[in-house]
Amino acid sequence: MELRLAGIKKSFDGKEVLKGLDFTFEKGKIYGLLGRNGAGKTTLFNILADEIKAEDGKAYLTAQEEERPIRPKDLSYVYSTPVLPDFLTGYEFIKFFVDLHKNDLDHLQPIDTYFDLIQFEKEDRHRLMKGYSHGMKNKIQMLLFLIAKPMVILLDEPLTSLDVVVALEMKKLLKSIREDHIIIFSTHILQLATDLCDEIAILHDGKMSMLDHDRLGDETFEEEIIRLLKEENHGA
Repeated sequence: MELRLAGIKKSFDGKEVLKGLDFTFEKGKIYGLLGRNGAGKTTLFNILADEIKAEDGKAYLTAQEEERPIRPKDLSYVYSTPVLPDFLTGYEFIKFFVDLHKNDLDHLQPIDTYFDLIQFEKEDRHRLMKGYSHGMKNKIQMLLFLIAKPMVILLDEPLTSLDVVVALEMKKLLKSIREDHIIIFSTHILQLATDLCDEIAILHDGKMSMLDHDRLGDETFEEEIIRLLKEENHGA
């Protein structure tokens, strides 16, 4: 299974942010999507999640040379700023999510089993999410894709608000599930991308390019990324 971008364009107030993106993401890999602030990372995610419309181009899933549109159940989006109903407890929210999607979910586990998976304290599960920290809310968001197991997982800066121990556990968790998913990890933290990701793509000047993953351990690799991001233009 692959996620393909074909000629995706998007402008805001006359400024072209995405200039005909063409790219292919493969199942079984974690992709780091790097770019400076305003490069269009979140815009691309919002297009893939059908929250905004591209002006041209399309994104689709393909397998064995057959292509189809992305359906809502194909994709899970973890926002940089969590959007959760503060009037519910964490437990109530996850139970509501499971009940709402139970006909589409396989091998459902007890609710507390899911919370155990992300090491969420028992006393916090029944507190209103209004009182949760940013990191706790991010963990709740991540729990949704661990339950739903969609083909495509979009992660928009999800680990930056977590403490060191929890972030390490989340990285291990993402690596353990990658074989069954297409995971795209947007970040501006270079070290996080090189630690977690199998492939690194640069989004800059409205275009996307792949870096040579064999150079991840090369001491000049970070310098190469910084040079690319500083350039006004660079080719794919």
